[in-house]
Amino acid sequence: MHSDLIVKTAAFVKESLENAESGHDWWHTERVWKNARLLLRSEDANHLVVELAALLHDIADSKFHNGDEEIGPKTARKFLQSTGVEEDVVFHVEQIIRHMSYKSGLGEVRYSSREMEIVQDADRLDAIGAIGIARAFTYGGYKNRTLYDPSIEPKPLQSKEEYKNSTAPTINHFYEKLLLLKDKMNTSAARRIAAGRHEFMERYLEEFFGEWQGEK
Repeated sequence: MHSDLIVKTAAFVKESLENAESGHDWWHTERVWKNARLLLRSEDANHLVVELAALLHDIADSKFHNGDEEIGPKTARKFLQSTGVEEDVVFHVEQIIRHMSYKSGLGEVRYSSREMEIVQDADRLDAIGAIGIARAFTYGGYKNRTLYDPSIEPKPLQSKEEYKNSTAPTINHFYEKLLLLKDKMNTSAARRIAAGRHEFMERYLEEFFGEWQGEK
């Protein structure tokens, strides 16, 4: 039954995200799902909850719905209830989607579970490394943000509201989030993977600034 539910959920998400911004589309979701399954190999957790939450975590991202942070959890709940899945699973997945985002962690932490930590790690791994760099600039272009402006200093210690309302250049996002993620991983497997991706981002930034200054 569970395998059928996973297949049905994946099909629902793929169809729902057909026209999504490419950094938050089905391919992002699929990568997060794969990351979650990889982490589950070495973690003791409810596999069904983890896979469902990974698949549904960006079903309606607040960034693309006027900042509405409830539309994602509500959409996931409505879908899961339509499948007849147990209420405790629905509730757990809903809570993970509501509380797993980076910006949610900038305020008071109101919910936590091992399953959420795994999905959170899986999502954060897709925000760093080569793909993370590509996603950052894709979203920056989508929002028509400048690549870099030396006059605008990064603000690495932001409140949730500051983070949500930021219009800073894309390079600043590395210092305000991406380079901070390595030390925020919850699982040992994610920390190992993150170390290599973090190093790649550091090398990229060194190259970027060398080219910006005309030194390379």
